[in-house]
Amino acid sequence: MKFPRRKHLQEAVELNITAFMNLMVILVPFLLITAVFSRMTVLELNLPTLDEAQENAQEELKLALQLVVRESSFDIQDANLGLIRRIERNPAGEDWKTFSQVLIEIKSRFPDEQNITLLLEPGVNYKTMIEVMDHVRSADVVQLASLETVELFPDISIGDAPAVTVMDPEQSPAQEAQP
Repeated sequence: MKFPRRKHLQEAVELNITAFMNLMVILVPFLLITAVFSRMTVLELNLPTLDEAQENAQEELKLALQLVVRESSFDIQDANLGLIRRIERNPAGEDWKTFSQVLIEIKSRFPDEQNITLLLEPGVNYKTMIEVMDHVRSADVVQLASLETVELFPDISIGDAPAVTVMDPEQSPAQEAQP
C-alpha cells in the first residue's frame, strides 16, 4: 500500500532578532559602566638580589629591620644586631597598639629608613600576613586631639622565617658559637 505524498509548501521562516537586539542595547552599556568600578589593588614587593647583598656588606652598618611572624609571637629584630622586641601573640586578638608603638619608636630613631623584611613561618595564615603588612606600612597616631596616619615602613620584602633553634640548657651561648 502506497501512502499518498502530501506536498506541503514550506515558506521561508524569517528570523526575528528584535528582542535579542533590545537586550544587547541595554546590557552592553550596563556592563561597561559597572566594569569601571571593579579595581584591583596591587602591592609592590621588593625582593633583594645577590648584588645588593654584596654592596650592603661594603657600606657602613645600618638598620636592617626584620619582622619575624611566628605562630606564638612577633619578633622585631635587626639583621645585624639581633632581637629588638618580642610581642607575644594572643589567640583572642593581636596587640596592634603595642606593635605600632614599637614600630613608631624605631621610626623615630631612624626617620630615613623605609625598608622592612617580613619573615613568615609556614603555618602563618594569609589574613595575618595582610594585617601585619597593613600595620607595618602605617600607623594611626593621636596628636592634639586629631588622628593622623604616620608612614612607617612602606617598602616591604617577604621571606621565610628561620627555624627556631632549641638551646640545650647546659650549653651557653658562648659555647654555641664555637665549632
